Amino acid sequence: MTATDHRTGTSPEELVARLRAHARSYHSLHPFHLRMNQGTLTPDQIRGWVANRFAYQEAIPLKDAAILANCPDVAVRRRWIRRITDHDGTAADGPQSGGIEAWLRLGQACGLSREEILDRRHVQPGVRFAVDAYVTFARTRPWVEAVASSLTELFAPDLMAERLAAFERYYTWIDGDGLQYFRNRLVQAPRDSEHALEVVTAHCHTIAEQDAAEAALSFKCDVLWAMMDAIDHAYT
Repeated sequence: MTATDHRTGTSPEELVARLRAHARSYHSLHPFHLRMNQGTLTPDQIRGWVANRFAYQEAIPLKDAAILANCPDVAVRRRWIRRITDHDGTAADGPQSGGIEAWLRLGQACGLSREEILDRRHVQPGVRFAVDAYVTFARTRPWVEAVASSLTELFAPDLMAERLAAFERYYTWIDGDGLQYFRNRLVQAPRDSEHALEVVTAHCHTIAEQDAAEAALSFKCDVLWAMMDAIDHAYT
């Protein structure tokens, strides 16, 4: 089908099934991630993953701000903005709140200093390129496509549960308080993906719109996989 195909697409239920099928290309199946959950990574490999992944964590509010800037729907904006405060924290909650701060605490629990995480000295070029590509996508593509790209969150709860269990079982040298980011996402990811699915199914009715939404999710899966490739190459 072409990008100008305005024929009616599949039902919302069928569209959701198509989107969920992309779980097979989610980065949870990357060899590096499989080794992580099997408990075979070294401390240096864990630290390398944490330091590089911070580049992505830091970019999430930028991606969400781009979606807000392009979104004309006030109801969507009112709900979507919570994603930014989830990651940046709020003044009311204090300077130690938010997902970015929680990831920094994870890095410290792994033996990294805040300085070396924040100055990005460990971030690999491939990771930087993938993260920049994702933010650019959110800024330049139609806002509904950018929302669809966030639907990797559909697969995140299972990933987070497996990751948390693996870290608690195999990587006991990491202070358990540093794992709070994973615990938070067990609650946040289902809530966020439910909203994103509502948006996509409400706005994607034609074949072209549904194909674009699916392509956006596929692109995001590629972004996460490319990051893992770069990390795997650097630390394995």
